[in-house]
Amino acid sequence: MKEQIIKHATYFFKGFGIGAANVIPGVSGGTIALITGILEKLVNAVKSIDIEAIRMIAAGRLRDFSVKVSLLFLISVFFGVLASIFTLARILEFLFLNDPVYVWAYFFGLIIASAWFVGKSIDKWSPGIVFFFLAGALIASGITFFNPAAENENFFYLILCGVVAVCSMILPGLSGSFVMILLGNYELVAIEAINNLRMDILFPVFLGIVAGLIAFSHFLSWIYKRYRQQTLASLTGFIVGSLLILWPWKHPVYKIDDSGNPLMKESGEIIIQGYNRFIPDHLSREVMISFLLIVLGVLSIWLIERLSGKLDNEPQL
Repeated sequence: MKEQIIKHATYFFKGFGIGAANVIPGVSGGTIALITGILEKLVNAVKSIDIEAIRMIAAGRLRDFSVKVSLLFLISVFFGVLASIFTLARILEFLFLNDPVYVWAYFFGLIIASAWFVGKSIDKWSPGIVFFFLAGALIASGITFFNPAAENENFFYLILCGVVAVCSMILPGLSGSFVMILLGNYELVAIEAINNLRMDILFPVFLGIVAGLIAFSHFLSWIYKRYRQQTLASLTGFIVGSLLILWPWKHPVYKIDDSGNPLMKESGEIIIQGYNRFIPDHLSREVMISFLLIVLGVLSIWLIERLSGKLDNEPQL
């Protein structure tokens, strides 16, 4: 009994880490799931929610359903994810308003370490694997220069946001929050809707998340089994390429109308359409603290990986 409690508490905290990554633009929840050793178990558990599982529920075979979909595992992980998202949304809102450079610096360190830990799981670096790595890096760095779409509260657009975001959330190297930025709805969904419990926003997004999670888990499981090394190489490249997204030193580029006036949201905030990145020209106090936070980000992922090795890591399915 004690061992079961410890095991599911471990899953909860791994889910908490996945949720934290999903809130952070540029950091992938799938990367954290991969590093902590539960990605394949998570994908396969979600994939097992099929017609047969629904028939089990309808027939009252709840025990069989629980075993088939690893229900306790899923509950532990997803409660961790939810607890993390609702806890960190307010903290991140405060930090981005007051110390954005420091926040991005810490995230930058997280991504550097994530690239290393995902990349080291590749068995052999052949020319073909290197090609997939470079392709992933080029795609991710190219996405960095896309202009975000305008904020959109349309019901079906919010469902689409949920589908696209959750697919990227469980795919290592691709940040669901960054995809939400490109779709124009990151602040609306990840900060405003969560902090204010706006169910008119959260409900359609949730519908998209459920549909996308179940559908995409089948594809990810299939591609992992057949093209594991190529997939890991592409994801490693994607993580490396996404470092441009997280570069700490950048000036916002505001969206303007035809007259050159900045466009504003209904809340009164100016709409940001992108960033101009730059390299600091002198070693200021801010730069030194930022470098320390980059190192702290690297150490955080290293600590997560070490703790995952000591805790209950399930065998890959």
